[in-house]
This record gives sequence, structure tokens and C-alpha cells, in this order.
Amino acid sequence: MKDETILNHDDYKDQHGAVVAPIYQNSLFTFDDWDSIDRAFDHKAEAFIYSRLLNPTVQIAEQKIAALCQGDKAKLCASGIAAITSAILHCVNAGDHLITIKNIYGPTNNFINKYLKNKFKIESTFVDGRYVEEFEKAIKPNTQLIYLESPASLTLELQDLSVIAQLAKSKGIKTIIDNTWASPVFQKPLTMGIDIEVHSASKYLAGHSDVVAGVIISDKQTMDAIITGEHELLGAKMAPFEGWLVLRSLRTLPIRMQAIMNKAMKVATFLEQHSNVVQVHYPGLKSNSQYELGQKQMSGYTGLMSFELATKELEQIKQFVDALKLFKLGVSWGGHDSLVYAPVISYLKELSPDKFEAMNINASLIRISVGLEDHEDLIHDLDVALQLIQT
Repeated sequence: MKDETILNHDDYKDQHGAVVAPIYQNSLFTFDDWDSIDRAFDHKAEAFIYSRLLNPTVQIAEQKIAALCQGDKAKLCASGIAAITSAILHCVNAGDHLITIKNIYGPTNNFINKYLKNKFKIESTFVDGRYVEEFEKAIKPNTQLIYLESPASLTLELQDLSVIAQLAKSKGIKTIIDNTWASPVFQKPLTMGIDIEVHSASKYLAGHSDVVAGVIISDKQTMDAIITGEHELLGAKMAPFEGWLVLRSLRTLPIRMQAIMNKAMKVATFLEQHSNVVQVHYPGLKSNSQYELGQKQMSGYTGLMSFELATKELEQIKQFVDALKLFKLGVSWGGHDSLVYAPVISYLKELSPDKFEAMNINASLIRISVGLEDHEDLIHDLDVALQLIQT
């Protein structure tokens, strides 16, 4: 079935004929006899015992996400970072080595570079994800994982997923990708050989700025091990109501992504042509150096982009951000509403100055998330604010 059908056709059978699955707002499930619960414990990854592990409402959403990603199984988590850290911890042990890219999500960077290093002596090498040769050179005898994020945070650089997956498999190394930016509508990494896919479901999958969630997708063997391992023991479960909200949002995901792409392309083109913008980072633009790679591994482009203002004066940058009326200032993205964020606000609090510079980020970089408002209104909002910059 096509994506739209997967997300809108429900096989769920309700005794009253309800067209929407109910919210199973219960903590546990009871059994008729000893043998029934005994059998359930033999199959904990698939049995309804306790909602920390499995819940019927959440499971319906998980099944749809797994089918959308062309994976065997999915597990929804309480947040995107819960999905990310659970997937990483599943792939590495104390003393191992992993490879990742320089421009990854800030909390993921901290988890790898600080938490894993300090707690478990896990080494990490950060490479420029645009060059497969750098991944190959970084491989060590104890390398167990390559962690990707394509497009990458803030600068939106791509990695060649199929080539990196082939390299990793030839060396017995696992691969994980944060596929939040593209969404499963526009990029399906599991079909390119990536082992595990993770998302901040708070973004496009939920899409209404009213849910915090994450999800992990992979083959059945991997997912069963994560479910009865990291997911059960760390306890970052998805609540039934949030699971129902994600399920609600999945029905409109393809049409939302198409609308957002259409608006974002117009906004990116406007910014690229503006005299007070130095550079636009958006893989959907034909001027992007990785445009051909994007065409090869993605079927579309979403609403998150960044651009560099023609000033490095902090006061002017602040004035630009504060002048925006439709783009609200906030840290997240991927919802129905358009948002703006200046990474310099928090990244220097999370990263050392040298790591900040190594990510090719400077104070003039602005990130926007194009939502579902009219594109002409959004462009006018940006234009008014950009006119305030004195170059």
C-alpha cells in the first residue's frame, strides 16, 4: 500500500463499529489464568502485560510508523532523545568506539561526547559527513556504530546513506540515522541499508506542537531486543493519550508534508535572492552543492532551513529575530506553526567555542521552520525583519 493508505486505513476492529481506535488509558492487563500470563511473559515484546512495555493504542501508531518506514517494528518513546539514547546504548558497550558527524543535534552530541565518554569510556570520532572517506579513515578495531543525521542539524548537509551503509556492513558495524528532518514520507533509510531509524516524533510525525515523543524503527530481532532491553529498563514509555495523538496526526502526515514543502521552497527561494542573506542552507535548492545527492535519496524536502544574515553584530541579529511576527521564537520545529531560532542562544551553553566553530556555525546563522501559514505572509514577515539589517 502507498503511504497515504497505510496511514488512513485502519484494520482495527471495534465491537461498536467506532472508526477511531479508543484510548486504552490503563496501566496493566489482567489474565484469565496462570497459563495465560505465563505465556505472555515468554513473549514480553509482543504481549499486553503492562503499559510501560506495550499498550494497544500506542501499538496501532507503532504499526503504522513501521509500515511507513518499511521496517518490521517500531517502538514509540516518551521523547526524541529517549529514542536516540536507547538506540545508541543498544549498539555500544563500555570501551567501544563510534563514529558520527560534526553537525548533530546538540543533546545527541552531549550524550556521545560527554555522557558515554565519562560513564562508559566510549570513544567517539566526529567527521565531516559529506565525505565517505572520512568515515572509512575513522574506523578502529573497536568501532561498533556509525551514527548519522541526514540532513544534519543547522547546516543541513547530507550523508550518502547507501554508500555508508555498505561500508558499515562490510566491517560489521551497526548504523543509526536520525531521520526527523526528512520524515519517513520523503526519506526511507531502512531501504538503503541503514540498520536503525530514529525520529523526534514531536516534529513532523505528531506535527501539531502538542506532543513530545520519539520513535525507533528496525527489524523485528533488533526491536525485540531494544523493547525488552533499553526500553523496558530505562522506562521512557509512550503514554496512551500521546500515542493516540500521534495516531491522529499520522492520518494527515503526507498531505501536511507536501504543503509544507511547497511553502518552504518559495521561502527558501526568496531568502536566497535577498541582499541581506549571505547563504541559505536548504537541500531543496538547485544551487545547493549536494542537490543531486538529495534527489537520489530523498523524494521531497521539508520546512526546516537555515540561513546566514549579512551581519555578525549580535544586536542586529537580535533585532531581526525580535521583529518577526509570524515566525514565533522557540526551540522546536516541525509543527503546523512557523518558528525561528538563533542557535547562538543555546549552542554556546551546550558546546565549547571550538566545537561550535567546528560545526561551521556562527552567530549570524538563523534557523526557521516553515509551517502551514500562507507563504506570501511568511515571506512578507521575513522581508520586513530583513530590511532592518544595516550592512
